[in-house]
Amino acid sequence: MMDFLTTLADMLASVPFWIATLRIATPLIFGTLGVLVCERSGVLNLGIEGIMVAGAFTGWLAVFHGADLWTGVLVAALTGALCGLLHAMLTVWLGVSQHVAGLGITLLASSLASFAYRVSFPKVSTPPTIEPFAPLTALQGIPLIGPVLAAQTALSMLALLLVPLLAWIIYRTPAGLALRMVGESPAAAEGQGLDVVRVRTLAIILGSMLMGVAGAFLTLSAFNAFFFNMVNGRGWICVALVVFASWRPGKALLGALLFAAFDAAQLRLQQAGGILPYQVYLMLPYLLSIAALVFMARRAAYPQALMKPYRKGER
Repeated sequence: MMDFLTTLADMLASVPFWIATLRIATPLIFGTLGVLVCERSGVLNLGIEGIMVAGAFTGWLAVFHGADLWTGVLVAALTGALCGLLHAMLTVWLGVSQHVAGLGITLLASSLASFAYRVSFPKVSTPPTIEPFAPLTALQGIPLIGPVLAAQTALSMLALLLVPLLAWIIYRTPAGLALRMVGESPAAAEGQGLDVVRVRTLAIILGSMLMGVAGAFLTLSAFNAFFFNMVNGRGWICVALVVFASWRPGKALLGALLFAAFDAAQLRLQQAGGILPYQVYLMLPYLLSIAALVFMARRAAYPQALMKPYRKGER
């Protein structure tokens, strides 16, 4: 027991642990913010898993064919926007079940990415590679957190900056007020002259763009290639983290970092060895996340119109 506690203390005090934590958290931050924007408007977007896969593939493919890295990020965001537009057409315009539409988009986007990869590289046994984003070594001199930030890329910094920016938009701007109104009471929003369909459509497109960028991080920053199953359930984790965060950007960042810390810890605990089977360490981040989710969800104030289709003129 003492050896375990010593290992845990050394791990928490090590810079590589926090470098890994922020790297693992980055796609979760993008994805969680994307889900949060969608759900703030009253629409559940379970297409995130497939959108991340599609964004990861299209962004990487663009760079592989000669585009620069930021263009690859833009391509991934546009891919997410197209998926979001499809989701909005089904759920907002037509009133289709948000669960069914989201799962359908996940299957569609994942399958299309798989098909496009096999068509583009029919005879390749190992995934082709690209030159990914370089670490921001210029940040090394920042006190305390410099060594952690210097090992990250520009996309990680963008994810961190998006959190206060999105919080400011949601709580301090007319656009954020409109977003919250259509998520709480679309009838009241319509009474104030807001176009509920337009606001929800734009929110879903914006949120899906962030999901596409979350996928692009995996191929353009964390790794340098696209391979199947690389998203590996991160989209579903993002959906849960929004509940954990009570639909607040600041808490979403905390939740993403918390899950990433659990994930980084289980890798190091496996390497350190011990009396427990390695499967226990693999389960650890998910078990701890479920426990935190159960604790937080009991007090979460969800948007009142979430998952409720709205048709203009109805009360």
